[in-house]
Amino acid sequence: MNPENIAQYAQKIIENCSRVITGKEEVIRQIIVSHLCGGHVLLEDVPGTGKTMLFRAFSRSVGGEFRRIQFTPDLLPSDLTGIHFYNQKTGEFAFRAGPLFSGMILADEINRATPRTQSALLESMEEHQITVDGTTFPMTEPFMVMATQNPVESYGTFPLPEAQMDRFFMRLSMGYMTRLQEISVIRRESSLQILQALPQVVTPEQTVALRKDAAQVSVGNDVMDFLMDLIASTRNTQELVGGVSTRGAIALYRAAQVTAAMEGRDFVIPEDVVKEAVPVLAHRLTAVSGSRKDAELYLTQKLSSVTVPLEKADTL
Repeated sequence: MNPENIAQYAQKIIENCSRVITGKEEVIRQIIVSHLCGGHVLLEDVPGTGKTMLFRAFSRSVGGEFRRIQFTPDLLPSDLTGIHFYNQKTGEFAFRAGPLFSGMILADEINRATPRTQSALLESMEEHQITVDGTTFPMTEPFMVMATQNPVESYGTFPLPEAQMDRFFMRLSMGYMTRLQEISVIRRESSLQILQALPQVVTPEQTVALRKDAAQVSVGNDVMDFLMDLIASTRNTQELVGGVSTRGAIALYRAAQVTAAMEGRDFVIPEDVVKEAVPVLAHRLTAVSGSRKDAELYLTQKLSSVTVPLEKADTL
């Protein structure tokens, strides 16, 4: 296992996507972490900040078939998964695959679809397979769902339930560009024109191979204890409705491994855990007040209070 391969892989994607999306290198890095962990991303932000364009650029960079699905209240589960239909020419029923049978799925404005349609994503996100009429079909690998939603507007939306929020590996937000970055974007050619000329810089085969390499990054006992102390702190407090699940703990562990590899290391340090804790864990928590922002604030404060172990690389 050579962590430099993962570092170079990430740098190629970041540089390529930055040609379309300006000043969002950290968000792109986090999406790469999710992708190498086999996870999915929920991107929350106001309209017009480049959410859709970012994922289009990312999909072009890593290769694989891309599908954008606009979620609306009248969207049915079969519109995602596909249906069996009667073929009059053959006299038999045949399966017509839905848009979920693609490597890279953009679920645009996911919270505008009904809970029934939202639930059609759960099996594909968790088990990388879809069951239609009793028949199970495997997903194209590497498979990734990136969902977007507007956190401000709530009229005509269906909030994602806790079970579905937990399926997302990370929740990210792009935010606005700086003044100078926005001026440069306004003056240049359109992002769509840049996107159409954007090359593929890595292959799906590389992604699959590097996912296996990232899993070999070592995590020392002290760092593991630090990670579990952080997880336990969310379960033993009256400020939160519920703590982080085991799925969340596994996600933080894997994210720390990939982060370490992207830094050129074959071992995890506490700072890797701290860097990934909020994007990986915050959306899985709900404060007693009902606010996810309060839960994120609690987690941020807890990160500063949990004792960070001092550990040298040669002790791993």
